[in-house]
Formats: sequence, structure tokens, C-alpha cells
Amino acid sequence: MSIITEGRSGQKVLLMGNEAIARGAIEGGVKVCAAYPGNPSSEIIGTLAKIGPELDIYVEWSANEKVALEVAAAASFAGIRGLAAMKQNGLNVASDFLFNLNLTGSIGGLVVVVCDDPGAISSTNEEDTRAYAKIGDLPLLEPSTVQEAKSMIPFAFELSEELGLPCLVRSVTRISHARGSVELDDPVPLSRRPHFNTGRPLVNVPALAFHRKLRAKLHRCRDIFETSEFNEYLGPEQPEALIVASGTPGAYAQETLNLLKAEDRVGIIKLGTTWPLPESFLVRQLRRADVILVAEDVDTFLETNLKALCAQKGRELGIKRFLGRGSGTLPDVGEITPDCLTTAVAEILKISYEARPPEYARTAQEAVSRYAPTRQVGFCAGCPHRAAYWCVKTALALDGRDGFLVGDIGCYSLGFGPSGFEQMKTLHSMGSGAGIAGGMGQLARFGFDQPVMTVCGDSTFYHAALPALFNAIYNQANFLMLILDNSATAMTGFQPHPGTGQNAMGRQAPVVDIEAVCRTLGARIEVADPYDLQGTIEAVNRLLVDEKGVKVLILRQLCALVRANRGEKLYQVRVDQERCLGDGCGCNRLCTRVFRCPGLIWDKEKGRAGIDDAICTGCGVCGEICPQSAILTEEI
Repeated sequence: MSIITEGRSGQKVLLMGNEAIARGAIEGGVKVCAAYPGNPSSEIIGTLAKIGPELDIYVEWSANEKVALEVAAAASFAGIRGLAAMKQNGLNVASDFLFNLNLTGSIGGLVVVVCDDPGAISSTNEEDTRAYAKIGDLPLLEPSTVQEAKSMIPFAFELSEELGLPCLVRSVTRISHARGSVELDDPVPLSRRPHFNTGRPLVNVPALAFHRKLRAKLHRCRDIFETSEFNEYLGPEQPEALIVASGTPGAYAQETLNLLKAEDRVGIIKLGTTWPLPESFLVRQLRRADVILVAEDVDTFLETNLKALCAQKGRELGIKRFLGRGSGTLPDVGEITPDCLTTAVAEILKISYEARPPEYARTAQEAVSRYAPTRQVGFCAGCPHRAAYWCVKTALALDGRDGFLVGDIGCYSLGFGPSGFEQMKTLHSMGSGAGIAGGMGQLARFGFDQPVMTVCGDSTFYHAALPALFNAIYNQANFLMLILDNSATAMTGFQPHPGTGQNAMGRQAPVVDIEAVCRTLGARIEVADPYDLQGTIEAVNRLLVDEKGVKVLILRQLCALVRANRGEKLYQVRVDQERCLGDGCGCNRLCTRVFRCPGLIWDKEKGRAGIDDAICTGCGVCGEICPQSAILTEEI
């Protein structure tokens, strides 16, 4: 049993933010949960998947975020409660459905949890998804603490049912991946039998009539938000300045005033309901001071909306001086940190404050440079993707026609850097590599003569690459697609997908075979093992020069971490110190400096290569790249 399921009302427990969101879903009576994995949101469904069967909750990893939202919406349409979770990029994928769902409305409670990633810690962008709430006329809640992350979910379910609208809850990395003390409540006792009312079609035609109803729902939502417990004012009656904060800056603001000993000089308006704005509540609080610092991640969403409110309520509020990201008082990119917020408030109050003494900063930097090893972002030891990119690099050099590789999001995104020998030349969204390759594959008529390859992972193939592949085959584009099939959604935590043979709750599921799908579509298919360097290089070269059309090369090899976790090694790897000539062999440290596998080490004293047995996963690839055959691989 898990504390997520066992906890009693009033009990305080330590939870990760995403675990707290999962607990909130349980307390809110959720019955259907769906998502596509994407950090920082992955642990929400991961947590629910482990406990779903014992609580009679259906949980699935969907093929993509749009499908996940549709699955959760289906539960709502049948009168029970559904939740969909995703990262910021995923809301882009789901938005087409979301912006029609807002018009038809929902029935049972429907909550969409989107986890943004300010600072792009595990993402390719730091998109602020709050704009979706405004564009779609949808309620938006933003927790400032792990406790609020839990408490907002049951409230969001109730709000959704009262309004007949899906409700957005926006978390961020520093909430989702932080841990905090959470006081639990008992789950809502819901015993509804799902039933879809066929007499109430959910069709948003005529659109204008439904749009009017949507706006009316939003006005009702604003009235509800006016008295929400998630909005509060903290501070003196007549402060010198105000901090208006949402999300994690709401917690940082209290820390800032405590650090500066300025609790009696500055007030905090902490907003948990950020769209629609609770206007009457804000007008009452904004009267307190004329200098207002807005602290939020990432865009000036709240700042801009507050300025508009003040312009509208000018007679009541007078002239206000707004500071924040828009004014340059706070950084206009990246996360709001306690240090930058404290520095900004200190400047406003003309308090001398130094986040870190220069001498301490220098000493710390010197210690890091001296004692901490320099590490570059790279593939894991034995990763088949490293071998795949080595083969791409070699094959393109042998081809000699200035060919190139385009790609997208996944573990294999590291193909743009040193670990992938800088082979990936584009990196945008999931599945975009296949779409770009399809476009490049139409340019021969204009004189374009470079060979084009694209790369995607197995999970990405199901998520977003399939439509681009359909399109390319239908429109007779010419390119080679490499599918790196490592049988795992490895980047986000090894969640299952349609090719793994099991579902989110660990039950056996049919395998949707990539090879069969591609062959059915009419593409030419070959399969190779990326650990077999020579065979893979030959396959790439053969398909590059072959007839026109879409060719697919599936590079199939189990993720090295999955294999290592099973305690499996293909080879025992060692270096023959007599054969290894070290710096004198002329290979320029090909094995360690160029191939960059963490399992390979360089012994400075001996001037020779070596193997770190604690890290090496026994793939044996390094034995194939050594020009002196000094790296020996022995089958286990």
C-alpha cells in the first residue's frame, strides 16, 4: 500500500509535487487519468498508474497529449471525473481539441494539469501556457506550494462541474519536482455510474451561440474566484509597495521579505486563481500602494492583465507604477529565483543587499573548478543511439554528397552535440524531423541534390511521426527515416508505449509493430542492430543511394539502462594494455575523446585507455572502433 492511497484526513506527509497532484486527483474522485509522458509532468500519471487498479481508477499512457485529453474528456462526457496531464509542449498538441471542448463544455469534472518548465530545465523551450486559458476562456489555477498543488485539484473538479468547463491547473518544475509537507483530506465519496446522455449532443454548432455561453461561464467563474481561499493578502494595511505573485514566486515573496526584514513595509497579494482575474478582490488590495512589483514565471501574463485592470478601474485605483519582467526589474527570461526577487525588492526599498559576497562567489567557483569533474551532457554508457550516430557520421562521409540528418525530441536529441558527433541538424518538436525531411524530399525539382535523413525514437514514432510519414509516402517524397527503437520511452522514465507490450498499469497489451505499420504504408523497410557498426553503415549507404521514395531503417537495440537494470551484459570489455599505444597510436584518443562513452576512461599516468567496470554496460561497440584492436570484447 502507498501513502498516496492510505493517508487519512488530517495526516501530514512529505510528497513530491506531482505525487501531491495525484493525491489531489484521488481526493477529488477521479476515475479516468491519461497522459503522454513529458517532464516535469511524468510522475503524476506514473504515480496513479501504480495505484490505479486497487482504487478502481483507469490510467493510461496515451499515444499523445491530444488523445490523452480526449480520453479524459470521454469520462467527463459520461458524467464521471477525468484528468489529463502534460508538459507545456503537450498542451500545444492538445490545443486543437481543447479549443472546441471549451465550447461544447464538459459534464463530469474535467481537469487538465499542465506542467511548465521555466528555465527549460528538461525542455527545448520555456513556454508559458497561461495564455491558453485566456485564449480559450478557461479557468486557470496556479499553486504556489506543494500543499496547494494537492488542494487545488479537488477544487478544480468541483469548479469544472459547476461551470461545465474543463479547468486548467498550471504547475511548474519547482512545484512538480519539489517535496513539501502536505495535509491530506479524505477522498470525495462519488458513486456515479457512467452514462452518456444521447439526448444531449456535444456539438459546438452554431459556434457563436456556444461562444456566448462560454463567456457567460467565465463571468460566473470570476465571481467564484472573488472569494477563493487560494487568493490572499499578507502584510501591513498601508505598505510602501506591493508584490503581486503567482506560482512559486508567491512562496519566494514571503522568503524575500523575511530576509530583508521588510514584512512591515511591503504587502504580498498571492494569487492562486490567475484567469479570470478576481477583479473586485484585486481592486481592494491594489488600493494599498502605488508601487507594484509583479513576480511570475515566465511571461508578463499577470503583469499585462493587471495593467489592463488598472486602466479600466483608473478612477478607483489612481496611477500605479508597475515593475516586473516588463520593466526589466526582473529578468525577462528564465525562472524567477529568490535571489533575483530579493535583489529587486531591495532596490525598490533602497536597502543594501548582496545575494552572495564576491569573495564567497570566487572561492566557490575556484572550488568547483578544482574539485568537481567537468561533465558534458551526453548519452549513457552503451547507449545504442551513440552507435547509431557514429554510423550516420561514417555513412555520410562515405557517401560524400553533403548529406545531413534532421531530428526532433527524445534522448536522441543529444545527436546535435558532441555525444552524437554533431549529426542532428534540426531540433524542434516531436515528429518535426519527419515533416521537415518530407519537405526537403520535394526539393529535387529545384536543383536540391543532398541526401536527407531523419531520425525519431520509437515512442515519438507513435506520438507524432506517423502523420508526417503518411504525408511523405502519399506525396512521394524522397528521404531515409531512421527509427531508433530502444523499446522504451527512455527520456522521461521508461514508460510503456504501444510497442512495448504492456500498458500503464503493467498489464499485457498488444504490440503495435513499427515494422508492420511502415510496411503496410508502403515504405521500403530494413532492420539493423546499431551495435553492428559495419552492418548498419552498409544499410544506411545502401538506402541513401537506392531508388527514390521513403525508406525506413529501424535500428533496434534495447536501451542500455534497461539492460543494465536487468543485470544483463552482452560482453565483458577490457583493454589490452600491450596493444593500446595510447597517445602514440595516432588515433587522437578516438575511444575516449571522440566516441565519449562514459564506460571508457583515460589513465593519465599510463597514457592508456581503460574500462570503468562500474559504468560499462558491455555493449562491445568500442571494440569495433579501436584502430589497434586493443579493446577486447568477450561474450558472456
